[in-house]
Amino acid sequence: MKVLIATSKPFAVAAVEGIREILASAGHEIALLEKYEGQAALVEAARDADAMIVRSDLVTSEVIAAAPRLKIVVRAGAGYDNIDLAAASARGVVVMNTPGQNANAVAELAVAMMIFMARNQFTPSTGSELSGKTLGIQAFGNVGRLVGAKAAALGMKVKAVDPFLSDADIIRGGAEPVATVEQLYASCDYVSIHVPATPQTVGSIGYELISSMPKGALLLNNARKEVIYEKGLEKALEERPDLKYAADVAPDSIASLKEKFGLRVFSTPKKMGAQSAEANVNAGLAAARQICSFFSDGDTHFQVNR
Repeated sequence: MKVLIATSKPFAVAAVEGIREILASAGHEIALLEKYEGQAALVEAARDADAMIVRSDLVTSEVIAAAPRLKIVVRAGAGYDNIDLAAASARGVVVMNTPGQNANAVAELAVAMMIFMARNQFTPSTGSELSGKTLGIQAFGNVGRLVGAKAAALGMKVKAVDPFLSDADIIRGGAEPVATVEQLYASCDYVSIHVPATPQTVGSIGYELISSMPKGALLLNNARKEVIYEKGLEKALEERPDLKYAADVAPDSIASLKEKFGLRVFSTPKKMGAQSAEANVNAGLAAARQICSFFSDGDTHFQVNR
C-alpha cells in the first residue's frame, strides 16, 4: 500500500525516519509531502494514496474525492477537526487519531503558561504562586489528567468535570469531581480547557462562565479557539479587571484583546502544545503502527468516524 505522509508543518527528522522504518518493514510504499503550500499540492499527492498520515493538514472533501484508493487517514495527534469526517465516512474511509501521544507535551505547556501568567508574564512585578490555589479541569482525558497530576505536585487543589466520566473515574484520576461546568468555573482560581471543538462545545464558553470565576482567576485554553465565544470573553475582561486569559490557540481578536488588556491576555504565536521533540516522534510512530495494524489485522481501535 502507498502511504502518503503529508505535513505542511513537517515531523522531526527522527520521526520521519521511524515512520519510514515501520511502514517499510510492513511492505508499504512511502511518499513524503512536506512544507507544501496550498491545498492543490495535497490534492495532487493524495490521488494514488491508500493511506495518509497528517498533522494539522486539512483533509477536505476535495482531498478525499481526489483519492479513490484512500482507505485510512491517521491524524498524528489528538484533535481531528481538520479532517472532514462526513466526507470520509461517505467514502468508507477510516479516520483515526493518536490519543495520548502528545498529551504530556500539552500538559507541560499548560502548567508553564499558568506559572507565566501568575508571574505577570515574567515582568518585574509582584505575581502570585500556584500552590494553594484551585485548578479546574474541563474535560478529564489524557491531557487533563496529566495537567491535574502536575498541578497537584505543585500544591494545587484539583477539580474536574467531564460528562463522559463517572465521579469514580475522576477520583481515580486524582481530582475532585464537580457536577456541572458552571460549578467548576465558579469555584476555581484557574480553569484549564481541554474539550474538543464539536457542535455542542463551539462558542460554549462565554461571558456567563468567565465572569463567574473568582477574583484574580485565569482561564487557560489549550484546546481549540472555537470553544470560546470571543465577544463574551472580551466583555468579561472589560468588566472584571482582575481576570486573565491565556491560550495556545490565539483568538481571532487577539490583537485587539492584547491592546485593550495588556499583560492580562497572552497567546502563543502559533499552536505549540504538541511541539516537543518527544511528542513529535511519539505521534508519528503511533500513526505508522496504526496504519500497519489496520492493513494487516483490520484494527480500527482508534477510529473516530463511523
